[in-house]
Amino acid sequence: MNLYLSITWISCSDTNFAIVDGVVEADNVASLLFTEEQGSYLVGAAAAMKSETGHIGFIGGVSIDLILKFEAGYTAGAKSVNPDIIVDVKYISDPPDFSGFGDPGSAKEIANSMYAGGADVVYHAAGGSGGGLFEAAKETSEAGTHVWAIGVDSDQYLTADASVQPYILTSMLKRVDVAVQSVIEAQAAGTFV
Repeated sequence: MNLYLSITWISCSDTNFAIVDGVVEADNVASLLFTEEQGSYLVGAAAAMKSETGHIGFIGGVSIDLILKFEAGYTAGAKSVNPDIIVDVKYISDPPDFSGFGDPGSAKEIANSMYAGGADVVYHAAGGSGGGLFEAAKETSEAGTHVWAIGVDSDQYLTADASVQPYILTSMLKRVDVAVQSVIEAQAAGTFV
C-alpha cells in the first residue's frame, strides 16, 4: 500500500476521505467546497439595510483566501444596498499564525473599536473568536447604543448564550452539515465520488 503523509491528510488507496474547505486531487477524496461569498453577500445586504449609521464592520479570523471570500461577499452585498456605506475590515491574525480563529478577546477588542468608531453592524468570519463580537455587541448595546452582530457558518443565535441573543441580527449559514451528510450517505450507498 502506498502511504502519503502531509500536514493535512493521509491517503490510502482503499479508504475514501472528505476534506472541508480544501482541494485534494485524488480519486478517493471528496473536496467539499462552498460559496461563502454568496451567503456573505446576503448578510452584507442585510447589514446595510439594518444600519442606521451607514457604517458597518467585518472581523476576519485569519487573512487567508477562504476568509477573504467572506469579506468580499459581505462588502459587495452591503454596497449593493448602499454604495456609500463604510465597511471597516480587520483581521485578528495573519498566516502562519492561525490563532485568530480562537481568540475571542481580540475579536471583542476589534468589535468595540468598530462600534466606538460608528459601525452599528459587525459580521465575523472568525470561528471561535466570534463570541467576543457578541459580547462587544451586548456591552455596547447595554451602554445605550443598540448595535448588531452577525454570526457565521451555523445559526449562532441558537448556540450563543441567551444574554447575547438579542444582539445577533442573523448568521450566514454555510451548511457544512449538509455536505458532510451527503458524502456519508454516498459512501454508505457505494456511490462515493
